[in-house]
Amino acid sequence: MKHYRAVFIDWDDTIGDFHGAAKKALQEMYDKYHLCNYFASHEEFISLYKPHNIELWNQYGKSLVTKEFLRVDRFLWPLLHGSKVGDRLAIKQELCSLAEQMSEDFLCLTTAYFSLIDGAAEIVRYLANKYPLTVVTNGFVEVQYEKFNKSGLRDCFAHVVLSEEVGCQKPNPQIMHVAIEKNKQQLPDLQPSEVIMIGDSFASDISGARAAGMDTIWLAQPDTMTDEQRHAATYIVTSLQEIKQIL
Repeated sequence: MKHYRAVFIDWDDTIGDFHGAAKKALQEMYDKYHLCNYFASHEEFISLYKPHNIELWNQYGKSLVTKEFLRVDRFLWPLLHGSKVGDRLAIKQELCSLAEQMSEDFLCLTTAYFSLIDGAAEIVRYLANKYPLTVVTNGFVEVQYEKFNKSGLRDCFAHVVLSEEVGCQKPNPQIMHVAIEKNKQQLPDLQPSEVIMIGDSFASDISGARAAGMDTIWLAQPDTMTDEQRHAATYIVTSLQEIKQIL
């Protein structure tokens, strides 16, 4: 098995269960703000919210939209397109105000509902005992650091590289190079080929690390991967515990 000198790891849905926290937050907000007045069902709300949120994050990664726009528009756009919304122009200001409230609530609730992925604490401590361990994550500063602190794992990481702080986000390989430069404080001659990246997102984590010249461990859902993705990742695991067989 190849020897690595440093390990990089994603945060959301690799260590922290962001998907679970977001699901609870969105359900609570649907009830709190009586979104049944705008949507035929919670399912309709989610079907509008999820793809638009993904597209906004893609645009944010290319600097096409601002953080502030993303935070509000991911809720405003679904509200404007709900099947029970009547005269959109007449109530647009009302919907804008509601979207701003939902934006604030969402950040608070996803942090409040934060929990670790099963086995995450064990694997993080295992890796930290063997390698300099660096978190490389997209996301907003005020939210991510609060999650790090709540996790009880902050001391396990030699470095934290947060997209908002460095001005680029995964899959831009530049964020990986920033993380490598940080690790050169302890490992002056560290090369990308000596680093492995662990993450759940092929588009962000695996593609970005490959573009930077790094090996990868993809925490994947077997039923969703394509043959091209299967051959692109250096290693594929379906649980965090399997990482111990590699590192």
